[in-house]
Amino acid sequence: MSNPASPSPYTTTHGDVARDREAMLALWRGNLGDEVRMRAKFDWFYRDCPYGEPSICLLRHENETAPVGVAVAAARRLLIDGVVCEAGLLVDLAVSAEHRSLGPALSLQSELAASAAARFALLYGFPNPKAAPVFKRVGYAKLGEILRHARVLRHANYLARRWPKPLAAIAGVIVDLGMRLRDAWRSRADTRVKLSWSDVADDRFDTLWTTSAPSQGVFAVRDAAFARWRFDACGLEKTRYLLLSDANNTLLAWFACQVHEDILHVRDFWSTDAATGMSRAHVDALLHAARALGHVAVSVEMCTRAERLAGWQATGFQVRSQRPVFGKWSDGRDASSANLYFTSADEDE
Repeated sequence: MSNPASPSPYTTTHGDVARDREAMLALWRGNLGDEVRMRAKFDWFYRDCPYGEPSICLLRHENETAPVGVAVAAARRLLIDGVVCEAGLLVDLAVSAEHRSLGPALSLQSELAASAAARFALLYGFPNPKAAPVFKRVGYAKLGEILRHARVLRHANYLARRWPKPLAAIAGVIVDLGMRLRDAWRSRADTRVKLSWSDVADDRFDTLWTTSAPSQGVFAVRDAAFARWRFDACGLEKTRYLLLSDANNTLLAWFACQVHEDILHVRDFWSTDAATGMSRAHVDALLHAARALGHVAVSVEMCTRAERLAGWQATGFQVRSQRPVFGKWSDGRDASSANLYFTSADEDE
């Protein structure tokens, strides 16, 4: 006769931003990056989030005083079919090495999913391949894919991967000139817009969002308050905004940009027509500004329907990589039916 199963040595408890700050940082140490960076992130991303404190679950073991695991749902504000709702972004899962097995991680994520569902209309995350099985076991379903698109502006370095450098340099100049002429010809009839750069979010973000916010789909609220917290208040990365305005100084579009290794990374964007798809003319203006600053390429990440990609594809952006987005609705609706619009700004940092 078999013995009944022994009770689990693990339990879960709810965490608190102020009380458990050091315990959470200790769990992240060595797992989620540089400690100085994580401390700065904690204060900005969690403590100062304008949407409220995160939902935190801590994993405990009966033989240890300190927590041995942590899972977090950070508060976000989404517009879901025209209604502003609270959502939880799944981030910063960490389990101590000696407890890193499927059982404890599953218990931790299951408790977070159960407790956070009472608060958030949608829980969503961007897991790495190792974490994806845990997400599935907890009951999260795949919402879609976030695709990284890129457009090369200066080709010499890319051609040098296959050709001798002297030949690549010459060919790069010729290809670059051809691409610039093609871009200029394509945009020759476009209404001219005023381009400017800003180190801070523009007050006009609010008017643009109010007049263009969609009535269908799942979108983060992209107003000035969001941009000021997500980018301006973040001390981890420097963000500049490319602003597109008409002759009356009405804001038509903005792009939140960061630079790494001469590549302009568009972290977020919005425009008068972004809900249905950023116009080709606005993307061409972005390319013009990036080329003027000497960038070798432009990249952007999006999880959205194919029809919203037309403006980017028309200007030569191509898919370079993709990652899954998982989620769970608190009302139990089918996750696969979600009409999503996420950018890399809707991720962790």
